[in-house]
Amino acid sequence: MILVALTGGIGSGKSSVSTELSQRGAAIIDADQIVRDLQQPGKPVFESMVERWGAGIVASDGELDRQAVAAIVFGDKAELKALEALVHPAVGVEMRNQMDELAATDRVVILDIPLLAEGKGDKRGASAVVVVDCPIDIAVDRLVRFRDFDRDDATARIEAQVSREERLALADFVIDNSGSIDHLNTEVSRCWDWLQQQSTTPWPPPDN
Repeated sequence: MILVALTGGIGSGKSSVSTELSQRGAAIIDADQIVRDLQQPGKPVFESMVERWGAGIVASDGELDRQAVAAIVFGDKAELKALEALVHPAVGVEMRNQMDELAATDRVVILDIPLLAEGKGDKRGASAVVVVDCPIDIAVDRLVRFRDFDRDDATARIEAQVSREERLALADFVIDNSGSIDHLNTEVSRCWDWLQQQSTTPWPPPDN
């Protein structure tokens, strides 16, 4: 496999890029989806979160109330770190399991990791990093227009992440998503051509 990490700040359009790469033939290992799966009622991560923050983070249907969790952790670095400590190790195990299953294939495998930069650039064995980038004002506007965020909340979410500059410093390839859909499709096609030229990723990673 050719294993590449994909990241981008909230509102950057990373999920759209991930979908486009999937349509071109990439296998996607989606950290956000893994988190959602691990936070299902009855799962150990869910139970640990309820133990820490109480029944107030459980919605009336028994599912996790993600907005209630967000209200607790965003803007409070200590609580955010507590959440990461509960969630990230389990996510790492599941991602590794999926990578192991794909290792013997000749596919481009995308590790879709929103908080790659926050994890001190841990590429999880990937050969390269692709960053989806756009100016902060555009990201805020997208969150408000398309995801029903309050503008202050959108800004707070972005400020809770690492800076745009820190994220770009990790990039081996940058997808500019500051323009139109047509522009993004051109950028994704350019990235796909680049991905197919990359060498097979050693697996297991050399440090394992």
